[in-house]
Amino acid sequence: MINRRHIRVKVMQSVYAMQQSHSDDLVKEEKFLKHSIQKMFDLYVLNLQLIIEVQKLAKKRLELSKKKILATQEELQPNTKFVDNRLINLLADSVSLEGYLELNKLDNWYLNDDYVKIVLDQLLDSDLYGKYMTSKDNNFNEDRTFVVNFFKEIIAPNEKIADYYEDVMISWVDDIPFVNTWVVKSLNKQSPKNPFILGSLYKDQEDKDFVGNLFNKTMLNHHKYNDDIKEKTPNWEADRIAEIDMILIKMAITEFLHFPSIPSKVTINEYIELAKDYSTEKSGYFINGVLDKLSKDYQENNKMVKMGRGLI
Repeated sequence: MINRRHIRVKVMQSVYAMQQSHSDDLVKEEKFLKHSIQKMFDLYVLNLQLIIEVQKLAKKRLELSKKKILATQEELQPNTKFVDNRLINLLADSVSLEGYLELNKLDNWYLNDDYVKIVLDQLLDSDLYGKYMTSKDNNFNEDRTFVVNFFKEIIAPNEKIADYYEDVMISWVDDIPFVNTWVVKSLNKQSPKNPFILGSLYKDQEDKDFVGNLFNKTMLNHHKYNDDIKEKTPNWEADRIAEIDMILIKMAITEFLHFPSIPSKVTINEYIELAKDYSTEKSGYFINGVLDKLSKDYQENNKMVKMGRGLI
């Protein structure tokens, strides 16, 4: 499921896009933001489906080999360890996964089966596959370890797959690392006793509401924050502050003033980390200094009210 950190990333991107386009249609932009987040779930499902489709293709090739006129003994009695992989079969038998694919018409790998062939060929040529197929172990734990490593070593770093995802939806470029981690966590927690359940995009309704609330409150109030930021950055002209830094600072201020259940320390730490990943080399230090001063000022003037213990 999506976490608060990636929600903040998506909101940051939407605020930036809205400012660059000089749009004032909050409803439209919020709708696109939520659509972009929902599409992350599609990306997650497509990664799981790709694993299934690779196994299906491998099985199809084995069946075709058996039908050769001069089939070898190995072709007549092939090693079926991969096509019998228990974890992949759990995914293939998942009612929730199949239902989501049908409901959202995700037929990407049917329409673009060349990518399935690319991944399978790369897998068959790998040491990972060779060791797995010749291993004397034959249990669910080994199957799960193999599938996790298959995804991490073959699918996740595949540049052609990444390029394809970028062509499908440009926002997936920034989502891929998060979704890859999500897939690995999902695979690792599977057990042979339970069916694979797709789960939900958001942890709860509060996280789902956080998306629209953070975006709207930031956009509706960002002009009001300029004087506060200017006061805490006397040696900086507004146009000298990196655009992303300014957006991150304003989002943090929004959390300070409009989200009483989020501790100010959590907010500061989250936006420092975002600055390190999405802005300049020194942005983390700059934002840390500005937000620390602002939080203390808001607290002293009773502008920032946090509810519960340890929430300052």
